[in-house]
Amino acid sequence: MHSDFNIYGTQLNSRLILGSALYPSPALMQQALQQSGCEAVTLSLRRQAPEQQGGEQFWQLIRELKLKLLPNTAGCHSVQQAVTLAQMSREIFNTNWIKLELIGDDYNLQPEPMLLLQAAEHLLADGFEVLPYCTDDLVLCKRLYELGCKVLMPWAAPIGSGLGVLNPYALRTLRERLPDATLIVDAGLGVPSHACQVMEMGFDGVLLNSAVALAKDPVRMALAFSQAVQAGRSAFLAGAMPKQDFASPSTPVLGMPFWLQEAP
Repeated sequence: MHSDFNIYGTQLNSRLILGSALYPSPALMQQALQQSGCEAVTLSLRRQAPEQQGGEQFWQLIRELKLKLLPNTAGCHSVQQAVTLAQMSREIFNTNWIKLELIGDDYNLQPEPMLLLQAAEHLLADGFEVLPYCTDDLVLCKRLYELGCKVLMPWAAPIGSGLGVLNPYALRTLRERLPDATLIVDAGLGVPSHACQVMEMGFDGVLLNSAVALAKDPVRMALAFSQAVQAGRSAFLAGAMPKQDFASPSTPVLGMPFWLQEAP
């Protein structure tokens, strides 16, 4: 785990990364991103092509924000699809960053582990700085890290579910066993307390989209998540008190209260 937050050497002050999809309007997206204080935003060439409705306004707002761009390969089901989309994104967005998404099941959008490893190896060899979206499987994450993925993005729960942390043990184990990896929890967080929870575990950052974009007030929710990430990080650095299975008085009692003591 790192005292500073960087992605392949690029220093970021905010540990929150937001997505750019599903907002009621491009203007609300822009306001939410600004309110959050995030310095990086994910976007998909495949799902947000400029020729689509509102596309030109979307790209103009993204350019105005001057954020770091993290293209993703959302919607890909094969290594070739993911590699091709990554290469196109690098040309268009002028970045070696790629959030590698390679879906193996359309019901819960769970990543396909074997293909994920193959695609990551290919892209790393091609000079990409790969951020794989993966499950909380320890062995898979270790293999991705050993390949050269310095940043890993394990899920808390399926994308868009808002269920929060389904397996705290698995996430804690990832943090303990991969102390030098940059770990960003991605997917499944629904409310700010979920983000605070994973930051308290020592994760380096949080990436989310639906929880902000689908909120009744995306701008206010973006601020709430930003504050939760900061609170969780501060709590982790402060060090929580140890848990115990018995009560312990917070106000120690020494002897008898003075009003019950007999006068000398």
